[in-house]
Amino acid sequence: MPMQRRALAAATAALAAIGLLATGSVQAASATVDVRTPQGAPIADAVAWLEPAASAVPATAKARRPGRAEIRQVKLEFVPFVSVLPVGTQVDFPNRDKVKHHVYSFSSAKSFEIQLYSGMPAEPVVFDKPGPVVLGCNIHDWMEAYVMVVDSAWYGKSDASGRIGLGNVAPGRYLLHAWHPYQKAAAATQAVEFTKGRDAAAWRVDIELAVPPRKPRRPLDGQY
Repeated sequence: MPMQRRALAAATAALAAIGLLATGSVQAASATVDVRTPQGAPIADAVAWLEPAASAVPATAKARRPGRAEIRQVKLEFVPFVSVLPVGTQVDFPNRDKVKHHVYSFSSAKSFEIQLYSGMPAEPVVFDKPGPVVLGCNIHDWMEAYVMVVDSAWYGKSDASGRIGLGNVAPGRYLLHAWHPYQKAAAATQAVEFTKGRDAAAWRVDIELAVPPRKPRRPLDGQY
């Protein structure tokens, strides 16, 4: 009998755990953001993320675990042009070109320099503070890329249709932030709320874009 009770208790606990997991998945809401110009045109390469409003989000909703990412140099350009990364991400800068590059940033969120190199640098660069980071190459002035480092569990970058998927969001109150490297002014922060039982949520964010800064002309292939 004691063994049967223990087996029954274990089975009951397992079923309860499954029920909790199922409940959690139902309570989480799939969130998307539609980023457009004030005239309604979709904006690619925009970034959006959610910031919990004070203690209005369960303690279990933590930032994503930082991982590893790549920003490549391909055909004398940075790829990707825009990245969004959680705080603590290690970033490799592989050089896929036949010429050397000199990657740097003077941004307050991350200042670093990888002097003239080919192939893969020995160590990745750790992006350990939230904020925008502008990348350049000291040899090829037209090369530029942007990184937004976020302290958030829910973030993403827009595709050509302007859509960003933020993943499944726990119930609570949040601030919705949006950003684009060529924005004319900071997009207004929106206060949003997810309630239990809601299975999806979507918002539109308008960003007015400035004329991209004029860059030095890239030389024809073979000139470098």
